[in-house]
Amino acid sequence: MVGGATAHFMHRLPLISFLLLFSVHLCAADNHSPATEWKEEANGDELIIYSRTREGSTLKEFKSVGKIDALSSAVFAVLNDVEAYPSFMPYTSECSVLKRTGDCTVAYHHLTLPLVSDRDYTLRSEHSKTPGPNGPIYRIQWEPANDLGPSEKPGVQRVNVCEGGWLIEPDGTGTTRATYTIYTDSGGAIPAVIANRGSRTAIRKMFAAIRKAAREPKYAGSKS
Repeated sequence: MVGGATAHFMHRLPLISFLLLFSVHLCAADNHSPATEWKEEANGDELIIYSRTREGSTLKEFKSVGKIDALSSAVFAVLNDVEAYPSFMPYTSECSVLKRTGDCTVAYHHLTLPLVSDRDYTLRSEHSKTPGPNGPIYRIQWEPANDLGPSEKPGVQRVNVCEGGWLIEPDGTGTTRATYTIYTDSGGAIPAVIANRGSRTAIRKMFAAIRKAAREPKYAGSKS
């Protein structure tokens, strides 16, 4: 029974990592602690995943570059529709926008996860749009803002480290080159080696969810 429970837990870790990675509104810039060079970890399904380590941390920072068969405006519309995450993102039980001011959004996220306690956090994100040779280029960046959101709840693990970003670039053929970076510490008792192991699968699932959502009419026709 112990062996079976352990195997089941290991099987579900990529899903857990996916939710802890996904909290959208990320950062395309490399900043904060010094880090090593990017190393390729996986390449397939039109998605390349890189990782590197940061000084003083056992957790990896990840960067992924992938193709999405949608206009950049549609991809941005998916990522910017925070309120809709519970409808298409697994285990996302709540995403509440607390404040929108111009290009800045403050949103609270609550994740209901299998086998481990729920996670929650508040993020402050900023986005920008600039003209490019093939169409609009979007950047989204975020940082934790738990002081602007609800107080900690009993039985829910508060995530205090979550930073990353999106760079959304049209390639001129009606598709998008999306670059995603993420560095997070979900807290709790998940060892770093296990969290890192699940991240590659988690990123693939995240890209699959965005690719699927971007085909929906309400996003595909967006002119954001």
